[in-house]
Amino acid sequence: MPITTGRSYLAIPGPSVSPERVLNAMHRTAPNIYEGEIVDMVRELIPDLLRVAETRQNVAIYIANGHGAWEAANCNMFSRGDRALLAATGRFGHGWAEWLQRVGVAVDIIDFGKASPADPQRIADALRADTGHDIKAVLVTHVDTASSARNDIPAIRAAIDSTGHPALLAVDAIASLGCDELRMDDWGIDVLVGASQKGLMLPPGLGFIWFSEKALEVSQRADLATPYWDWKPRGTGTEFWQYFGGTAPTHHLWGLRESLTMILDEEGLPQVWERHRRLASAVWAAFDAWGQGTNIALNVADPASRGWSVTSATIPGGGAGALRRWLEAEAGVTLGIGLGMALPAEPAYQDFLRVGHMGHVNMHMTLGVLATMEAGMQALGIAHGPGALEAAAGAVAG
Repeated sequence: MPITTGRSYLAIPGPSVSPERVLNAMHRTAPNIYEGEIVDMVRELIPDLLRVAETRQNVAIYIANGHGAWEAANCNMFSRGDRALLAATGRFGHGWAEWLQRVGVAVDIIDFGKASPADPQRIADALRADTGHDIKAVLVTHVDTASSARNDIPAIRAAIDSTGHPALLAVDAIASLGCDELRMDDWGIDVLVGASQKGLMLPPGLGFIWFSEKALEVSQRADLATPYWDWKPRGTGTEFWQYFGGTAPTHHLWGLRESLTMILDEEGLPQVWERHRRLASAVWAAFDAWGQGTNIALNVADPASRGWSVTSATIPGGGAGALRRWLEAEAGVTLGIGLGMALPAEPAYQDFLRVGHMGHVNMHMTLGVLATMEAGMQALGIAHGPGALEAAAGAVAG
């Protein structure tokens, strides 16, 4: 019989688990949006949004998911007919390119596959070939949510600078913000894209764009910037309604206030990064053990090129799909699908899964997921190497 008591756990790479105190902060009647408490709170919130991205520049808040945040970035960086260079390291790199193309931006894609980071030298080579400086921006995911590949943003910035090319550097940090080390100003990022439902521990519904003064200047000429998506009033306006293009997302803002307090003032951002690193290491250690003598494997071979928020892996022969179904029915644990690794109609689609370990997650939650995964492998007769739980425990222990 399926287990139906106890709490279920959504171990997918977003939406992540929201803390009870964040949900409780959202559970209130709507405030006056013209003056008073919510207006004062948001004015104090903006500096903390800058802190979580490690920047002193500008931030715009949108009522949108991550795809909406993509569109906001696209509309403010480009005019129709402009050209972009995109380094794709998984499904979401290609997805961003598709959204650019649909609004009339020409995209040169350098495809680095589904299991490795971008090579900064190839990006530099492409920029050197652009002698007319037609490329307006270089776009890259920090951590691709599908492949779990993490790109070396400082190295990419250095590669761009080595060419003298004026292109902006735009980074999709939707899967990494509040999980992996991320320093917008120190790393020379011009446009940073984020969303509420992963490391920031909120329900889906808020998108964020942090943008440099250089990007702000570029946006003055961007003819794709429609009134709603225009980041100038949101990021530099003085009236409360300008921050949101109309009515504020009041309840999400109360939740965001609580989550930023938890991240910045209680745990501390460096400690948040370290917690995610340790939990990711536990997941990797378990997969390394399961893979001994079997075909179970992590998607990204080099630990230095893996994100700390999500792990993509393969259990061939349909094992990943079978394990996901068993865990949901028998253990109350939901793992992520192998998004972008194969088409849903292809048999290989059932060979991939993802484990989310982002946001409001701790040691017992991650070790519990790994223990139930091992139980599922035993129940389903999936061949796996020994010692995974011991290895995971050792990774988080120190």
